Amino acid sequence: MDTLELGFLAENIAARYLEDGGYEVIDKNYRKPWGEIDIIAQKDGVVVFVEVKSSGREAEGLEPELRVDWKKEAKIKRVAAFYLEQEFGDMEREWQIDIISITFDKNDKKAELKHFKNI
Repeated sequence: MDTLELGFLAENIAARYLEDGGYEVIDKNYRKPWGEIDIIAQKDGVVVFVEVKSSGREAEGLEPELRVDWKKEAKIKRVAAFYLEQEFGDMEREWQIDIISITFDKNDKKAELKHFKNI
């Protein structure tokens, strides 16, 4: 499985996890020239911008969530602000950024999911 397929699989697993947890997924792969948000969801009136990171178990010691640095966070914030303004017309709406990290173990055919809320 190449990285594109792995990312697609991870985003689908993350979306299903969120829906099972009571979130409403309202958009996926929201792209602008200056950045992209993997999943936009909503729960209890809070808009949640989710960055999904994944890797294989062979990348031991390199947790996927650690790849969200301050530059990536700044891009997410910029796109989130634009989304709130365009889609809701409301910059004062409550929102947060979450990270969902998925590590695949191809030997056991399992995935470990970690959800970091309101980073």
